[in-house]
Formats: sequence, structure tokens, C-alpha cells
Amino acid sequence: MTRLPLVVLGAHGQVGREVMDLCLRQDRAARFYDRATCDVANVAALHAAIAESSCVINCAAYTAVDKAESETAEAHRINGEAPGLIAQVCCIHAVPLLHLSTDYVFDGSGSRPWREEDPIAPQNVYGRSKAEGEARIRAVLPQHIILRTSWVFGAHGQNFVKTMRRLAATRPEISVVSDQRGGPTPAAAIAAALATIADTVAARDDLYGTYHFAGAPAVSWYEFAKVILASLQGVRIVPIDSAHYPTPAKRPLNAVLDCHKVHAAFGIEQPDWRTALAAFPDASPV
Repeated sequence: MTRLPLVVLGAHGQVGREVMDLCLRQDRAARFYDRATCDVANVAALHAAIAESSCVINCAAYTAVDKAESETAEAHRINGEAPGLIAQVCCIHAVPLLHLSTDYVFDGSGSRPWREEDPIAPQNVYGRSKAEGEARIRAVLPQHIILRTSWVFGAHGQNFVKTMRRLAATRPEISVVSDQRGGPTPAAAIAAALATIADTVAARDDLYGTYHFAGAPAVSWYEFAKVILASLQGVRIVPIDSAHYPTPAKRPLNAVLDCHKVHAAFGIEQPDWRTALAAFPDASPV
């Protein structure tokens, strides 16, 4: 019997590339689409991609957080409207949807890790667009998994680890925000979690809903930067408050996610980001 393929949207993004690599290593039947081969805001293109598939993993997203403040319409088109369209098409074809979301749907207040049932209150355009996407999915497709994650880094695309190393190559001193805390999350670990979830929901229909998945231990950007650059001599990392590093988009001070629910449902452990960082070229183990 021919296996129905898994469909990966946004396959050339930071997480999408890791999902694609994992599928190829595991010889999974899968089809991969990037912006050039499937516009996630185009219903006809979505029908062509999703029909006769076993599951859809949506990694497509507008992720330029600061740029979103001035490109509001595009952020909402990709992060808000498109997930709703994907969910509608999945509903028509009776295909479950796994969708990535973000800690930015919360306001960043308090000190305890955010739980899935906590009220959301996004503080920037990016967060509001992702919250809109979540709501549109829930409205039309019961067979969905929304996986919120945070502080993603990996071998593909741009991320904080690469930025720190690039700056360290040309600057003797780098100022890094110390009052924002979160869980750095390896993109490869997200891909592995998505694969586990896809396999599980293929056999069970009682686990759909919203989950959190992020790396551990929780740290500030400053603490994360110190580990990233631990092997370099002559680079001084200076802690600063968010107020002294203004950005177009307001960031949550507390971005730590409670990940107990995903472990209870799928047996997925929080990844230790230090292990993943140590495996990067030129990275120092802790």
C-alpha cells in the first residue's frame, strides 16, 4: 500500500529545513514546498499541495519581528490569514495540521513559565499576527496541533547564535539585553518533536490542541550570549536593560514556556540547548 506523504510548507526556513533533512534521513514519504512552489495564501496552490497527504506541517511564517511593525499587512497575510486558509484546505481533505507558533503571543509579564491555557496579550505586530493565525486554525479545524516555541536557533537561516558570532568577529565589546528571559530552542529539536507528534496523531485523535515546546534551561539573552562566545578571548559582553536597547517591536521580558503538557501527551523532553550549541562548529560546550 502506498504511503500518503507528509506535506511540509515553508520547507526552506530555519525549522522547515530541519524537518526536510529529518524526513530525508528517515526515508519518510514527504513533499516539501517553499514560497516559490506554494504560496500559503493561495487556496488553489494549497489544494494542489495538500490533497492526498497524511499530515501537513506548516513552517511558513513571517519572522522579521521588527520589520513587521512597518509591514503589518504582510505579517498578517502570512502569519494570520494564511494559517486559516491552510486549515480550511486541511479540513476539506480531512488532513491534520501541525502549526508552529510563538511565545510572543504572551505579554511577557510575571516570572513563572507560561502555560498553554494562560490568556494571550501580544505586545507587537508579529505576536498579534501569530495569535490571529492560531485563532483562525482553531475556528475551522479541530484536527490541529499548535506548537508554540521560542528563541529558535540552528544551522539554517539567521538567528541569535549566528548574529553573536558575526558581531564578535569585528567588535571587542557587545551589549546584550539581560532582562528578557526565555528558552533557546534548537531547530533540529523542533523538527524531531514535530515528527513525533505527526506519528502519534496518525494513530490517536484525542491529543489535538495547543502545546509548548522550548529548550532548557531558561536564560537571558545575555547569559545565552556568554555561552555562545565562551571560547573567544578578548570579546567583552556587557549586560544592558531592554530600555537601553530600543527596538521597533516590544519584546516580552518573560518568554519562558511551560512544557509539561507536550511531555505528558507525547513523551517529548525539553532539549538542552547547551548540547545543541556544543555541536555547532566553533561552539564551546558548557
